[in-house]
Amino acid sequence: MQRLHLNLHLHLHLHLHPQFSMQSLRHLLLQLPKSKPYAINPVSVVSLSSSFHSSHQRWNQEQNGENPKVWTFYDPLGDQIVTRADGDDKCRAGDGEEKRTAGKNKKRDEDSSGANSQAWSSMARRKPGKVKVSWVCENCGVTPGQWWGTCPSCQTLGSVKQFSESEVSRARGAEVSEAAMRSWLPKKLGNLAPQSIAEINKGKNQSEWRIPLSGHFGMEVARVLGGGLVPGSLVLVGGDPGVGKSTLLLQLAAIIAQGLGYKGPAPVIYVSGEESIEQIANRADRMRITTGDLFLYSSTDIEDILYKIQPLSPQALIVDSIQTVYLRGVTGSAGNIMQVKECTSALLRFAKQTDIPVLLIGHVTKTGDIAGPRILEHIVDTVLYMEGERYSSYRLLRSVKNRFGSTDELGVFEMSQSGLQAVSNPSEMFLSEHYTDSEVLAGLAITVIVDGSRAFVIEIQALCVSNSAATRQVNGVQHSRADMIISILMKQAGLKLQDHAIYLNVVSGFKLTETAGDVAIAAAICSSFLEFPIPNNVSFIGEIGLGGELRAVPRIDKRVMSLAKLGYKKCIVPKAVEKLLADLNLDIEIVGCRNLKEVINTIFQAR
Repeated sequence: MQRLHLNLHLHLHLHLHPQFSMQSLRHLLLQLPKSKPYAINPVSVVSLSSSFHSSHQRWNQEQNGENPKVWTFYDPLGDQIVTRADGDDKCRAGDGEEKRTAGKNKKRDEDSSGANSQAWSSMARRKPGKVKVSWVCENCGVTPGQWWGTCPSCQTLGSVKQFSESEVSRARGAEVSEAAMRSWLPKKLGNLAPQSIAEINKGKNQSEWRIPLSGHFGMEVARVLGGGLVPGSLVLVGGDPGVGKSTLLLQLAAIIAQGLGYKGPAPVIYVSGEESIEQIANRADRMRITTGDLFLYSSTDIEDILYKIQPLSPQALIVDSIQTVYLRGVTGSAGNIMQVKECTSALLRFAKQTDIPVLLIGHVTKTGDIAGPRILEHIVDTVLYMEGERYSSYRLLRSVKNRFGSTDELGVFEMSQSGLQAVSNPSEMFLSEHYTDSEVLAGLAITVIVDGSRAFVIEIQALCVSNSAATRQVNGVQHSRADMIISILMKQAGLKLQDHAIYLNVVSGFKLTETAGDVAIAAAICSSFLEFPIPNNVSFIGEIGLGGELRAVPRIDKRVMSLAKLGYKKCIVPKAVEKLLADLNLDIEIVGCRNLKEVINTIFQAR
């Protein structure tokens, strides 16, 4: 209604008073209430200006008897009168009288024009921009650049959808994320300057820089993180639904809040967008978490979260999950590609400028990848994946990206009624229970794999069934690798496996990806085929070539030392490393073999 009244009032003045000056128009525009700086639509101002041009031109024609092709209008952004002549590419200021009058009134109108100038600037930034059209896979988040019926990355049918993003939306997302954490900034960006490494590290003890994680559980997580939690880091934890991501971070929050071995107890905030605080508190009570410095909050608004946690000045912030939070002013709903990207960027700025570590939980797709754009994993500092079989109580925590440590470490946990418990001897979970009245078992072979800095003793099981359909079922071993080893046994060792159904399995659902278990796979198949059991104190380490020869594998000394600690008495290894391992003086017999025939003759001989 106010805008309509303004339009009628200005049109009335322009038609009744053609001598109505541009200064009077400017003065009238500045009389709008400050509480409604957006009451003027830029389109209506342009239409009013065009009405003034026609009236002003008629007045010039009546005075001078000519029709000069000159356009004079008021530029609200530049706060001046601009005149443009036909054929003239330059703009010049209006007559001196109007400029002098504007200078005299500048101080008087400074307060009233401030709000309107900001409104004009805001509206100028929000003018329609170019629209960028891209194609995004709803399943894995990859952007193929054009439409595909099947995603070239995850091979999902019909998952590539069109996504439109305007330049205004991209700029708006950065503005909103900056505004969300502006109250946390200790100083203006203009005061920041490059610093040398010596100045940054001056007076700092790097050994005490990380936040320590106490207890067996904390030490297991700290090993995967590279020695502890880095202040100001952004950590993303992914995993299948129900694998224990929320339980992991809730226990981790309790350890950080206790502050053992660090600066003492400090607030830690656990924010959930999926559960109420009563539900989280019930789970914490079941896990016997009683620390008074662990605070719970349920919200999905990033601005609200950063505003509410500021009075507590937390030691760490946990967000469960990144797909449930959103930023006001950013295109799309929570979980949208744009929302996930901008929310993660806002939390990254918050972490870096406040030195408060932020831990995020991320959903995964049916292929096991983090849901959302691939850039999400590039933004964060560390990406952890939690793995576990559906019907197994054991959980594996591994790092696939870590800017502050190794990506080869592996943490082993067991899910119990009171939460996750660290497994002190991980090899126990990969070994089947041996019967006390039997010293030998058919079709079983022991090997050692190395994951990061840890060695795991695993058990491989094989079953050969004669007079059956020649089928092969493999669990925990690469199918192509198993086919190759079976073919080598038939060609180089002379085993007649053509008419046998062969089944292979790795105990506890472990995925065997390295070649150090080749000899153990071949030995297990031979044991089942020959119905000749292998003594339970014998192990196998080595890779098999296509000619049936045995090849060395990396870090074989560490593998053999792990077997000696567990009480194994004999280890079959490639001949090339026999002398090297004998110099270690370990309490285990080292037997070197050149090929598969020597392995069979050494193990499967009459006693």
